Amino acid sequence: MSATLSISRREVPAQAPDLGAGLHPVLQRVYLARGIRSSAELQCNLEQLAPVGSLAGTEAAAALLLRHRGGRVLIVGDFDADGATSTALVVRALRAWGFGAVDFLVPNRFEYGYGLTPEIVAVAAERAPSLIVTVDNGISSNAGVAAARARGIEVLITDHHLAGAVLPEANVIVNPNLPGSRFASSALAGVGVAFYVCAALRRLLESQSLLAADAMPAARLLDLVALGTVADVVPLDANNRILVSQGLARIRAGRCVPGISALLSVANRASAELIATDLGFAVAPRLNAAGRLTDMSIGIRCLLEDDAAKALLLAQELDALNAQRRQIEADMQVQALAAVRALAQPGSGTQRAGVCLYDASWHQGVVGLVASRVKERLRRPVIAFANADERTLRGSARSVPGVHVRDVLEAIATREPQLVEKFGGHAMAAGLSLPVAHLDRFARAFDTEVTRVMAGLSGGDAIQTDGELSWEQIALPLASELRNASPWGAGFPEPQFDGLFELRGARVVGERHLKFQVLAGEGRGGFEAIAFNSIDPLQPTQLPSGRRRLVYKLGTNDYRGERRLQLVVEHLLAP
Repeated sequence: MSATLSISRREVPAQAPDLGAGLHPVLQRVYLARGIRSSAELQCNLEQLAPVGSLAGTEAAAALLLRHRGGRVLIVGDFDADGATSTALVVRALRAWGFGAVDFLVPNRFEYGYGLTPEIVAVAAERAPSLIVTVDNGISSNAGVAAARARGIEVLITDHHLAGAVLPEANVIVNPNLPGSRFASSALAGVGVAFYVCAALRRLLESQSLLAADAMPAARLLDLVALGTVADVVPLDANNRILVSQGLARIRAGRCVPGISALLSVANRASAELIATDLGFAVAPRLNAAGRLTDMSIGIRCLLEDDAAKALLLAQELDALNAQRRQIEADMQVQALAAVRALAQPGSGTQRAGVCLYDASWHQGVVGLVASRVKERLRRPVIAFANADERTLRGSARSVPGVHVRDVLEAIATREPQLVEKFGGHAMAAGLSLPVAHLDRFARAFDTEVTRVMAGLSGGDAIQTDGELSWEQIALPLASELRNASPWGAGFPEPQFDGLFELRGARVVGERHLKFQVLAGEGRGGFEAIAFNSIDPLQPTQLPSGRRRLVYKLGTNDYRGERRLQLVVEHLLAP
């Protein structure tokens, strides 16, 4: 919560088209502010997907896979939810389409680190695969690919991360972010790339009459695509919105893999009313907990299990791991906030544009979550580090709009080649390794580069909203309509509004949250409001009251079978 931030309201074009007579005026302006220009863009039909063949390499990938239909295919995944869903998707597809020997291998992040390393290739070689398929990784695995090829193992890379200056010498690479790519959606998650490759394979198998008449269609895999896409927080461009929307429809209809149903069950989420944020905040963290604390194989087995009872047991194991992860994260977050308190104080002389945090006791599987939480509080790029071994740190970076954190890391590595051992990632999130001895030097270089980038940004540190709502609009029907509208996520943000309210009766609930009543417009009626995670454990709690400007989302609260309007407050600002 902050009283110093400013508000920037999203603009709607002056000559805006009508998106449909039945669309609520508020929802129409929300869509227009996000670049929607026709009602057809809101349909999210599969026919509107970018064609499978338009993603370069998919046809060659399909042909390579077909050559190994009678061999041993090993899927090498990543240890997050995108990697888990990608792995499960490819394994399910190949097994359903006549591949007799398909298995998976996920590097344990604490032993091998990320990607197809030579060490992982050595482990993989014990299973004697004829083909290794990477999912959600591989584009920076030059040494690992070379090690596999030297052993006579062919390699198919499917990835979405940004490529380095030199590509690995794989047999085929499919990645919408390769230099020169003309694919319509560079925002595909790893699971989206895997889906396109599998769709191309099914089309090839069908064209050669190699499938049974009742063979599984590729669209049956979209529940996994939706989960992985939302979990990886990639931008929900038009193509990704279609993938997520179609996957959500399958889950709501009960046509998803038993593992997803089981994860929803342990998270107390009803499939029939599922929305994208439920995948992001309820399902993905439980799946990710395995990769953060132990081994993502548990999560993949959950997604591969066809027996509902066994899937539930695995989901319960993931739920327990997630509870453990939450406690570890909470303890680390308190330490991190204590470390950055001086950085957040104006005039302290220690403020930094780019913040690096490290504690020898931190868990390397959870530093990404800590970086994210601190980034949200400081509203600047943050890297949290933990020990990988006695001499090496592993860091997880989270950034803010306008600062492409992977490009920041590349600029540092270019200027000081010996500083960073390896790095990779996206605009908003990245990972890196560096020697413990280089931390202070790197922290200064990171701050310097982020300062340089942020100096070129316009608009300052402003919160974007969709404007104000009238008294009549702040109501349950609009809240329900916004909830059930086109899937919201990164790049297509859930609507939030701002307005002046009178606050009454603030109290702390659940140790970290604030609950209060807000009065609208000269005291005409009131609403329940909640501000999640707004209590700083290191600061005396000051309960807000009086007239304040709120940035909020229209939410609902289900209690004892009754659904009521609830304002979900994101920021408390001065009037």
